[in-house]
Amino acid sequence: MIEIQAVLDDAGLLRSCKAQGHSGAGKQGADIVCAAVSVLIRTAVNVLSNKKGITLRVDAPERGFLWLEADYSAEGKGFLSAAGEFLIAGLRSVAEEFPENCTLSVERRI
Repeated sequence: MIEIQAVLDDAGLLRSCKAQGHSGAGKQGADIVCAAVSVLIRTAVNVLSNKKGITLRVDAPERGFLWLEADYSAEGKGFLSAAGEFLIAGLRSVAEEFPENCTLSVERRI
């Protein structure tokens, strides 16, 4: 099971996302659920890491674990809002389509 925890701030912007575990939906290298989660989070990391006004910290110490944390200034707020909404929508879609292999929790911190 892949467990994903996302944290939004009081403005609804993505502040962190952690994915850990293995979905078990297929063989290593041919697991569609793992591939979907990986491509969504890695693309978010790639896009956000190149934007002014957004500072990203990322860690992937082992297979089956990926974590990101974002800080932003006024300059990066709009882009982080859009990218965060895209990421959460994509992850939610995967979790809804494959509930036996992936869960998503979204917490809003004030």
